Amino acid sequence: MENNLAHYRQSQGKIGRMRSGRVSSLPHGELWTTGWMHNRVRMLVGSFRVKGLLLSWIEGARRFWDTLVDADLANNRLGWQWVAGCGADAAPYFRIFDPSKQTKRFDPRGNHARRWARGTDAPGYPRPIFNHARARERALEALSAIKQL
Repeated sequence: MENNLAHYRQSQGKIGRMRSGRVSSLPHGELWTTGWMHNRVRMLVGSFRVKGLLLSWIEGARRFWDTLVDADLANNRLGWQWVAGCGADAAPYFRIFDPSKQTKRFDPRGNHARRWARGTDAPGYPRPIFNHARARERALEALSAIKQL
């Protein structure tokens, strides 16, 4: 049920903040407004969806395909497979982007966050939907189980 709620929020561009960082919840404002998202942020959002929320990479690829103005079928599909750890040249299944580290490294002054976080402190802004550390543990357990098959 929690994943279904998260999926609904994400499909509406209303993702709750992660307790360990906001960078992956903010890009959807940019995506829905401009039809574009930086590649680094696309990878972070993919990791958030696939490994944080345990959602199918296929659904993420569909959402991006329907929204991105620069959508390219091969790049989109292969990018989602890469982040999910299941493509021909995939990232290792245990590579899970840490939103706090990514924020500190790629948006240390918070410029991108401020630009796309309109109303994040306003009443009604979604509360955090999960703790990254716990989500990472859950993803590693699930992915390790698949590896054993």
